[in-house]
Amino acid sequence: MFRDQFHLKRILSTTLFCMTLLLAGCGRITNHPLVKIAKEEVAVNNRSQAMLGEPLTWQGTVTGRANEVDGIGAMQIPVRGPKTAATVIVEGKKFGDEWGVTLLEIRPDNGDEELSLTADLAMRSGVETPKFDPSATQSPASQTAPPPAEITIDLPPGIPGAE
Repeated sequence: MFRDQFHLKRILSTTLFCMTLLLAGCGRITNHPLVKIAKEEVAVNNRSQAMLGEPLTWQGTVTGRANEVDGIGAMQIPVRGPKTAATVIVEGKKFGDEWGVTLLEIRPDNGDEELSLTADLAMRSGVETPKFDPSATQSPASQTAPPPAEITIDLPPGIPGAE
């Protein structure tokens, strides 16, 4: 089929290079900190164990994206338990050098109601959203000068751009 060995070697090396890039890319997302956090929470969470059963198997391809520059990530992780199969959805934001989860859900493949584990993870990890406290003392006002009482703006006559 190939008339010349050079073309065959070139095609094989290009194919090998593309496969290496593909596998390296899949490995990076599979080993992402958000994936690790999500799998850990799903494995120890009582509510996820009740939904999926035990033991869990993490089979299939982790899909999604994680942008290190913008610090935003979202992944889908297939999981199977004795009771049902599902997709774990994890989204997060990078603060400094660490990734934090902003959304963690289990969506059963059979269409049953999804299970949100975001609050469970926050309680377990000790990360809390700041709460509004109406009785807290206000911080002192800044020492900037107050604005002038009256401001006058003089505009030229006519319509701008009309001659």
